Amino acid sequence: MTDYKTILYAVEDQIARITLNRPEARNAQSTELLHELDHAILRAGDDPAARVIVLSGAGDHFSAGHDLGTQQEMAWREAHPVAPGMRGFHDRTWRLYVDMHLRWRNVPKPMLAAVQGYCIFGGWMVASTADVVFAADDAMFLGSLFQYFSIPWDLHPRRAKEILFQGRFVDAAQARELGLVNRVLPRAGLMDAVIAYAQDVAQNDPQQMRLVKQAVNQVQDAQGFTAGIQNSHAMYMSNWATEKDPGFALSAPPGKRRPMVQVALERYRRDRG
Repeated sequence: MTDYKTILYAVEDQIARITLNRPEARNAQSTELLHELDHAILRAGDDPAARVIVLSGAGDHFSAGHDLGTQQEMAWREAHPVAPGMRGFHDRTWRLYVDMHLRWRNVPKPMLAAVQGYCIFGGWMVASTADVVFAADDAMFLGSLFQYFSIPWDLHPRRAKEILFQGRFVDAAQARELGLVNRVLPRAGLMDAVIAYAQDVAQNDPQQMRLVKQAVNQVQDAQGFTAGIQNSHAMYMSNWATEKDPGFALSAPPGKRRPMVQVALERYRRDRG
């Protein structure tokens, strides 16, 4: 697979640049995009010409989350049906969001993410698989009990609970304060800063960088990272199922938007006055 439809892929100066390329949909993550992203990250991981991987999003936003119903996504699902019921849903979400995201986290090269605009739910998930995250000053992160639940590792557990209980956006400045991102840059200078850092990292020995990354990831795994991700998927499944209960506290918003995203957007608009 090299003729990508939803991403851009290029290798130059030892940097593999992978760009989510659905700006008209705020880079919503269709199933096709996730499969192409998986292929591209693994391709970059195997390419001796690439020493560093850079993830970014075309347009105004890194990613507004999962594609919940565009025409392209519905056509894909019709052409690639899954088994009906909870078993099919479990298999689909595990393959796309647990298996794939753990592969990305463990790709044997430094991977950087450049985040601007919305980084909602699935956007947070993809960004969190990167080793280093640079954010534009307009970046807005929104987390949840989603499928690849890295948040207790991305943030201190008490801060994670505070934010998730409220269901609110984290802006770029707070994301840096919390340790979710490494640096915050003016929007116009984001990619220049990311590429400059990637070029600097690319001067190092690839095997040493691979071992450094593996050593850090193994420390997290010794503390339970991978098991935590896998176990949290069951919590996600329960959470998803309860949204269909008659006693669910939140009303369904118009369109395909998730209820907690609607709550966060309303809170953000209210707080801004």
